[in-house]
Amino acid sequence: MNRKFGALALAALLAALTLTACGGSAKGDTAAASPSGSMDSAYEMEGGYGGGEDFGGLFYSQVQEPEAAPPDEGETNAGEDRLANAKMIYSASIEAQTMEFDTCAADLETLVEQTGGYLEYASVHSYGDGYRSGSYTARIPAARFTLFLKSVGDIAHVTWQEKSSENISEAYYDLESRLTTQRTKMERLQALLARAENMEDIITIESAIAETEYQIEQLTGSLRHYDALVDFSTIQIQLREVARLSDVETTPPSFSARLSAAFSGGLVNFGDFLQELSIFAAYNWIWLVILAGIVLLAAKAVRRRAERQAGPFPNRERRGFSLGRKKREDANQEDAKKPDDKQPKD
Repeated sequence: MNRKFGALALAALLAALTLTACGGSAKGDTAAASPSGSMDSAYEMEGGYGGGEDFGGLFYSQVQEPEAAPPDEGETNAGEDRLANAKMIYSASIEAQTMEFDTCAADLETLVEQTGGYLEYASVHSYGDGYRSGSYTARIPAARFTLFLKSVGDIAHVTWQEKSSENISEAYYDLESRLTTQRTKMERLQALLARAENMEDIITIESAIAETEYQIEQLTGSLRHYDALVDFSTIQIQLREVARLSDVETTPPSFSARLSAAFSGGLVNFGDFLQELSIFAAYNWIWLVILAGIVLLAAKAVRRRAERQAGPFPNRERRGFSLGRKKREDANQEDAKKPDDKQPKD
């Protein structure tokens, strides 16, 4: 009886194990047969959407990535031009000459207005040689920066030009992001202030609001300054009036041509030097006369001092030498007149 009951129990246990294995296999087959990207399979394998942190990695690993949309024309153009969204600051310095200063200065101001810019600084100086010089700081729209530089050469004789650019995109967008953060912070503080009931909390929140307002003002001012530099380029212009425009230096083809150019250039420079010297003397002849008088008085004073140091006999050294020579000659004559002691007597 006991053996029969034990055999039945063992058979029941084996049957239960077999059914359990079949059920697990069927469940696994169902999960394998379902689509790999379906949310139901992920839900079943994790036991629901709240299965923990492992669910996210498993779910995203099973979901297929959508096909990438083709880029539009705007993105394509931006890829072709890497500076399309960059914040660039352009600046330049120009030195120019002119023989008609008034006309050239008027044309320069007209050119600034025609390009949509303005003169930030203008100054005119007059030197002692009769020529004038002007210093200008022009703010020109960045889109017309190159056009303005080319147009200056049509107005005046450009002798030197330098231009530069600076990319401030990183600093600009960093300020922009910080400003957005501060504005969001301001909205939250105002919402907290509206719900605050304790006086201590109100004072603390108002202090934080004041500090945030200060930060917003500082960041806004910095962005406006950057916008002004980006939108309008800065160009420094030095305009000088001359009697003759300087030639553009070019390399002569041969040694003889270089030598000839050097001789002619030296002659021209010497003539210019004489002209400048004459003009300088004409402008400052009074000072030159005073200086010449001072030099003459100083020379006379030095000569009188030398005469006083020489005493009443300015040529005493020379006279002393003559007297010494004369004494030696007289002594020699006296020795010649004296009889020789060694000579025998008659």
